Amino acid sequence: MSVKPTTRTRVHPVDEVLPVPKLAAYGFQHVVAFYAGAVLVPIIIGSAIGLTNEQLIHLINADLFTCGIASIIQSVGFWKIGVRLPLLQGVTFAGVSPVIAIAMANGGGTEGLLYVYGAVIVAGLVTFFMAPYFSKLLRFFPPVVTGTVITIIGVALLPVAVNDAVTNPATHEQDPTNGRWMAYAIGTLLIIVLIQRFFKGFMATIAVLLGLVIGSAVAFMLGDMNFDGTSEASWVGFTQPFLFGVPKFSVIAIISMIVVMLIIAVETTGSVYATGEIVGKRIKKDDIAATLRADGVATVIGGTFNSFPYTAFSENVGLVRLTGVRSRWVVATAGGIMILLGLLPKTAAVVASIPPPVLGGAALALFATVAVVGIQTLSKVDFTDHRNLIIVATSLGLAMLVTIQPTVSEGVPDWLAMLFGSGIVLGAVSAIVLNVLFFHIGNRGQAVAGGPGKGITLDQVNEMSSEDFAATFGGLVQGTPWVVERAYQQRPFADAHGLREAFQESLLAGTTEEQIELINSYPDLGSEDATGTLNAADHVGLSNLEEDEHDNIVQLAAEYREHFGFPLVICARETERYDRVLANGWSRVENAPSAERSFAMIEIAKIANYRFDDLVADANPIAAARFGRINDFR
Repeated sequence: MSVKPTTRTRVHPVDEVLPVPKLAAYGFQHVVAFYAGAVLVPIIIGSAIGLTNEQLIHLINADLFTCGIASIIQSVGFWKIGVRLPLLQGVTFAGVSPVIAIAMANGGGTEGLLYVYGAVIVAGLVTFFMAPYFSKLLRFFPPVVTGTVITIIGVALLPVAVNDAVTNPATHEQDPTNGRWMAYAIGTLLIIVLIQRFFKGFMATIAVLLGLVIGSAVAFMLGDMNFDGTSEASWVGFTQPFLFGVPKFSVIAIISMIVVMLIIAVETTGSVYATGEIVGKRIKKDDIAATLRADGVATVIGGTFNSFPYTAFSENVGLVRLTGVRSRWVVATAGGIMILLGLLPKTAAVVASIPPPVLGGAALALFATVAVVGIQTLSKVDFTDHRNLIIVATSLGLAMLVTIQPTVSEGVPDWLAMLFGSGIVLGAVSAIVLNVLFFHIGNRGQAVAGGPGKGITLDQVNEMSSEDFAATFGGLVQGTPWVVERAYQQRPFADAHGLREAFQESLLAGTTEEQIELINSYPDLGSEDATGTLNAADHVGLSNLEEDEHDNIVQLAAEYREHFGFPLVICARETERYDRVLANGWSRVENAPSAERSFAMIEIAKIANYRFDDLVADANPIAAARFGRINDFR
């Protein structure tokens, strides 16, 4: 009697449950990388709106507690909530300035926080129910919009950091004439810069944390920091829901927070795509919807437990790439550790004791980095098109008007007051509305392909005949008919991402015969023209070759074709050196024919993807918009 062999289901590294010691160690590492950015948000908000030290401790505990819950929801997931990837959640810096503005507009202190929490809860619910439809909104958030808003957020936050940098730690009053406080701020900033310069890897990721620790230690030794509040704090405690009272609701506050959540949704989407690429999982629209639902649920929980809006921390996305540990259960463990920290008021009391000038120095680095990332995003914008220039200039100008002179809101009609309540809100609404006005209304729709001034809109793509579609997009896949036809059949496309996805799915769905036809349509990497020049000489790694190097490539290509019957195809943009091209090619000669056909198709998919980025305007707005919360300060 034969025994049927048992089959083992392959577990993706994302779903792998590591041994407990490794989970604990890797999880704690995530917490350390995350901690400084996490606690800075409640500290900055609390000090800006006039909370007492005891109230600030509650705010920090609530933040850590809900960060842990949010991270577990996102990484573990349930029903259609949570993307089930190693995404650690934290309070977004995009909400700091609007939260401060909302609180101060409603009396400041705990009274102002009640309006903040009302707006946070409503915005979280809007995010949850909006999640399945968000992909259709992405076309309204190209780099010109997201880059403008991100830049405005960073610039609008800088005054908060500057005010902390000149605040007397003893009296908590601003004292800009005292060089001692400025020395703390600049010293902390200098420490962060030097750590980033002379250290790499994990040490660089915690540069802000180390800057805060060293700056605080110096302030303690010089008598400008004390831990009086620490002795009064309990060892264990729980921050109850609605600690400061029942939330209050304001239309202005709610609209402000919804705008923030829309920007967060773009940011989170970029983080999900980045993480999917790092861990080797394909991201689909349902994954984006599940991610945003988790953001919405976490934000509602944040408003309930005295915290703020949530998003994925880009620092921790970078840590996943840095360590190579892809298990989502590591992030779930980190969430558990944060929940424990949120139940330890003494820990929060220590953090709350950081002198304002030290905090201001670190915040200068963080907030300026946000502005720089916005500028990086804007670098992808075509400013030869005057429409983009007008969008950025107008939105930035209006945002600075309100940021520098917030009292202007008192001189406008009541129906406009909600727009002038925050520079970020006014700038964001301006960028969105102007983008719609210039690129989506009338016959001047958003250009998808064809270049400035002669672009083809998405609506025109959806109305194209199959012949026009093939003429426009056939070059992505060497004009191979079966790929183009299958992509064409997937119209209408909701956005550029949908168009890209149609080509990806069509390309990889071909039969063996169709795949060989497609591979044969590409030029042989080592073939020569009549003059003996390589046809692929424009490949970065194959330019200016020595004679023996040239011969090696020709020999490789000839043996490859003889072995497999189709040309050697390698994506030029990912293999830029001659030696790597040669090593890659010879290693593939050892593959089985079926495996090598798959390798060739992967290379073709990469080539098509890069060509798509070159051809299609705003081909990847979410990646372009991604700045995380505080992208690595390096």
